[in-house]
Amino acid sequence: MRLHAFAFWLIATLAPALPAAAQQVQTAIVAGGCFWCVESDFRRVDGVVDVRVGFTGGTTPDPIYEDVARGRTDHIEAAIISFDPARVSYDQILHMFMRSIDPLDAGGQFCDRGAHYSTAIFATPDQTEQANAAIAAAQSELGRNVVTPVREATAFYEADDFHQNYANSAERTLTRFGWIERRVAYKSYREGCGRDQRVREVWGSSAAFAS
Repeated sequence: MRLHAFAFWLIATLAPALPAAAQQVQTAIVAGGCFWCVESDFRRVDGVVDVRVGFTGGTTPDPIYEDVARGRTDHIEAAIISFDPARVSYDQILHMFMRSIDPLDAGGQFCDRGAHYSTAIFATPDQTEQANAAIAAAQSELGRNVVTPVREATAFYEADDFHQNYANSAERTLTRFGWIERRVAYKSYREGCGRDQRVREVWGSSAAFAS
């Protein structure tokens, strides 16, 4: 079952039997354009224990990558970040996220255009105040209108295994760059898309991952 909401139910049901450390893991759901890039960025963060990519924000049941990527659903690409709050806080996750995207662009992100590549923070009721504060802080720092919204966290559908941890995969696949390792294709894509360049233009020295 790809529906990540089921995993939340299962964890909640079994929580009394889990070790204390396992019960401390929290999640953040964000959309920042290409989900490979969001996943790759946050896998580098100390305190992040896992990142899964998928789709959320829509009504189409069991969406698949081919349909979302072609704009045939109302879902957008997103990532669910599992983290240890004793090592990195939700506020810190959001601070880094906002400074890893172009929150001024309502038409997509970088070379990826369309609503399915738009940005958002998907927050639970308990997270909404912090999410709104992260948006306000970004807007204050930039001195410009931030279009990234805070949206209600709804069902998260994981993408198929092909897309998980794509940026670090040594498996070969046929891409527009040839028959190459996925991690090589990812690097070429990210550079060609101009993601880091634009993030540096927007955020300057505050850019979170665009080294």
